[in-house]
Amino acid sequence: MTTAIKFGTSGWRAIVADEFTAANIRLAVAGIAAYVKTLPAPHRVLPPQEAQTASWGPRVLVGRDPRFLGESFVSEAARVLAAAGVTPIVIPEAAPTPAIAYAVRTLKTSGAINFTASHNPPEYNGIKYSTPDGAPALPEVTSQIEAAIERIASGGGGGILSPLAPEGEFETADVKPAFLKRLAELVDLKVIAKSGIKVVYDPFWGAGRGYPSDLLREAGVTVETVHDYRDVMFGGHAPEPSDELLGDAKRKMKEMGAAVAMATDGDADRFGIVDGDGTFIQPNYIIALLFDYLVETRGWRNGVAKSVATTNLINALAEHHKIQLYETPVGFKYIGALIDQDKIAIGGEESAGLTIRGHVPEKDGVIAGLLVAEMVATRGTSLGEQLKALFAKVGSYYPVRENFRLTAEQKAAFTERLKADPRELGGRKVVQVVRTDGLKLVFEDGSWVCCRLSGTEPVVRVYTETRSESDLQALRAAAEKFVLS
Repeated sequence: MTTAIKFGTSGWRAIVADEFTAANIRLAVAGIAAYVKTLPAPHRVLPPQEAQTASWGPRVLVGRDPRFLGESFVSEAARVLAAAGVTPIVIPEAAPTPAIAYAVRTLKTSGAINFTASHNPPEYNGIKYSTPDGAPALPEVTSQIEAAIERIASGGGGGILSPLAPEGEFETADVKPAFLKRLAELVDLKVIAKSGIKVVYDPFWGAGRGYPSDLLREAGVTVETVHDYRDVMFGGHAPEPSDELLGDAKRKMKEMGAAVAMATDGDADRFGIVDGDGTFIQPNYIIALLFDYLVETRGWRNGVAKSVATTNLINALAEHHKIQLYETPVGFKYIGALIDQDKIAIGGEESAGLTIRGHVPEKDGVIAGLLVAEMVATRGTSLGEQLKALFAKVGSYYPVRENFRLTAEQKAAFTERLKADPRELGGRKVVQVVRTDGLKLVFEDGSWVCCRLSGTEPVVRVYTETRSESDLQALRAAAEKFVLS
């Protein structure tokens, strides 16, 4: 029997009541439980009075974002885990993915199950498994989970799905206080408050509600919010902090004279940033700016990581600062592994994922926004002015990403083209072919195109970057022809 449960770049996602059903949720959680039971128990130091009664078997956090039926899914997962001999620790309130990741590390659990579809539309939900280091599960882990799911679905689960543990009281954890405390250690909140800048925060009705806004207010920063209540429909669209969806935040900025607006997606692992003049600053540039800023203010020089589809502005900065660059496949789990090994000061993806040294090996939209506020406060100039200064230092870069939906015939033809090594594209000579993820073609002038099939949607993602803004449209057209012809 083959199940529909496949873990992509960030877990398993599907449409609720279509493939994301109670039966499939039980299967997925049972597969995770089977995997967790093969792991050594994380070392925990407990007070003597607790150690006498403590259970030393595997323990797994179970959390969620604010999507429809999330509480029910968490309850069902807890029952499946308990029936399988794994102690569930339930997070009662919706929580950001990075806060759950931090709790995995501080509570020393065998990982976490997080019910979230991140920035996907409201009809989706998903399951993301974080390993005991708090990082997204790598392919070698998810392949074992998928194999366990197949065994269970085929009747080889040893009764792991039946009977379920009865509904009742499970151990709970409030992940917010410790996470906010850690953020306060990593971000200079005093300099933000002292600068007098005002901040707008848009949680997009998601799990980030009450996290950065509470932290900033407590520090004495003037902060206003929009969409700061639960709406399982996320305003009728995907909870994605993209330029076209940030109109309310921009209006609030203008109303109060804010220097920056920060936004997070449904589970607060992705970020969106708006400059004081209402200009959306794309994630590629935010990652580059923060990299430069952290080298300048923290003195961190141990490395920088970016996905193959992320701007080469970061490559240029790494060369400028004489810092080692790591270029990874798409998927934050690869960057998380480098953070966990302390090989990098910052790692990011163009899809608005970012984390820093000493923090969780997971995307964190909350810390990204807070660090941007710190950077604006410290440097005393707008993001736009800072970007101009960066271009003056290492040259200009103009990246863009587009999605193309293909027919079955087009996809088959495109898959074949991905295997070739083109010598030119749109009249441009290819000087380097990179196959870290998909197909990346680098041209003589430093411009490039990267094409890859999405791991979560039926689309081809095409990333294009040129060194001059006027050249961008021509290369985009050549890339589109390559994909669709």
